[in-house]
Amino acid sequence: MGERGGNKRTIKGVVVSDRMDKTIIVKAERLVKHPVFHKYVRRHVKYKAHDEKNLCKIGDTVVIIETRPISKDKRWRMLEITERAK
Repeated sequence: MGERGGNKRTIKGVVVSDRMDKTIIVKAERLVKHPVFHKYVRRHVKYKAHDEKNLCKIGDTVVIIETRPISKDKRWRMLEITERAK
């Protein structure tokens, strides 16, 4: 028996809130080229992710992975902390 579901997306981002119990909000930024001015513009999306042991703090860089729906808004799970906040 192998892994069910296949490949899951992973996203790297920064924790912007850890005030909820077992939940963090992760801000993921990406660069998009503007169609008219041909400059790169920063776009960001905020994801709610499950943090089972409440390990993350604000400013940490984390990797989140796609998972089954955990609640109304949570569809991501914290996979690892790549860098701690200073």
